Amino acid sequence: MCQVPLKTLGATCEEAVQAMRDAESSAVVILNAENKPAGILTEQDVARRITFNLERSTAVSEVMTAPVQTIAETEFLFHAIAVMRRNNIRHMPVFDQSGSATGLLRLKDALFSSDESLMKQIDLLTQDEDVEGFKEIKQAQVDLATQLMDDNVPVPEILALLTQINSDIYHRVTDCTIMYMQQSGNGSPPVDFSVIVMGSGGRGENFIFPDQDNGLILEDYPDDRHNEIDAWFIPFSESLTNTMDSIGFPLCNGHVMATNPLWRKTRSQWAAQVDQWSRRRNTTALRLCDILFDFRSVWGDNDFAAELRRHITDVCRRNKSFLRDMEAEDQDNGIALGFFDRFITVKDDEEHKGMMNLKQSGSLPLIEAVRLVSLREGYEVLSTLGRIDCMLEKGNLDLDEHDYLSSSYNHIVELILRQQIQSFKAGEEVSYYIYPDSMTTREKNILVDSFKAIRRYRDRVRSEFSGDIF
Repeated sequence: MCQVPLKTLGATCEEAVQAMRDAESSAVVILNAENKPAGILTEQDVARRITFNLERSTAVSEVMTAPVQTIAETEFLFHAIAVMRRNNIRHMPVFDQSGSATGLLRLKDALFSSDESLMKQIDLLTQDEDVEGFKEIKQAQVDLATQLMDDNVPVPEILALLTQINSDIYHRVTDCTIMYMQQSGNGSPPVDFSVIVMGSGGRGENFIFPDQDNGLILEDYPDDRHNEIDAWFIPFSESLTNTMDSIGFPLCNGHVMATNPLWRKTRSQWAAQVDQWSRRRNTTALRLCDILFDFRSVWGDNDFAAELRRHITDVCRRNKSFLRDMEAEDQDNGIALGFFDRFITVKDDEEHKGMMNLKQSGSLPLIEAVRLVSLREGYEVLSTLGRIDCMLEKGNLDLDEHDYLSSSYNHIVELILRQQIQSFKAGEEVSYYIYPDSMTTREKNILVDSFKAIRRYRDRVRSEFSGDIF
């Protein structure tokens, strides 16, 4: 990534070209009055539009390419390459969370950093924007995950990449669904909105073929427009979720989808809903909070999601009894480790008899405990390992605890992903279940230690929230 020179809309072509020359850059980003990227001027633009055609004093706004595609510096290189190839662009400015330009990514440099086998996977991410193309992208994730595991890429990073690809699919399917609504005579969206995903998608921890946990945050509107606005978002939500289902994202059995009015609300309605759940605190309300609280926006106005995140954080920090009740509810998910360090396997489900659910009885108890502490402390980090790192930094964990919990999470998710890949290739159910005997003795021993570490931490969290010492 190289330095990116910046100019404002009022700059002349001469000034823009001089900025490129001074920075030894092949492009310059043009900023608007709010210091946001308004366009980009590249070497090709200079050659084709300026040289021998325009005066040096011509405003750069007349020849720049707009709008300009940008990417966050926290994105994966893999995703950046896919975006650039799909949109046939050679330069993409990189911005940090504050909106400041931190560099310029050139496609040829990015391609140089990627090996040939990875390029084949990238090409699969540039399919045509139709259902069949999206299906190919979804199916290619298994080969991608396999390749990255064979290359010893840490599994949490693989999960984050799978989530990013899934988020990109959500984004593109949303665009296609809006276009379908327009073409079918329903018109454009009547208000601005954001599509959010929850659960593992919100945390950036998707495994293979996660089901749909999605919702909508709508801009506030007058009550007398409800029928008009709902008449657009009902068929939109149905089309969105059905398309995602056909691609390979199964419909949620619990109806946690935008088709359910519970998960399709305005900004103020969402805030009021969180307030109500925090006051009511029955089993249903607490479980709904468990679903919602790990969410992120995958399409639309990110400010809507950021506003809701701030509200949730504020509610949780002010309402310790609410978090205490959430902790008590989470106790239902026990660790799959019994007396004498023996694994507890399924006995009442014939299909999975003799197996362990490593999500329900392994990673989830850790995810829940770490999330509770993060909510109490006001951390807005969403990933489990990110939260664990944050707790070490803020003094909520010591080095040993951090090491045990991080290692435990890493081990469990690696076992799950490996099993899912094997099941998919064998034409079997892709799930979170695993036979203990499918692990090596070393893997079993590490899993026992992992379960113990998670149990110790859960006991500590329980003591902190409830005051119980046993």
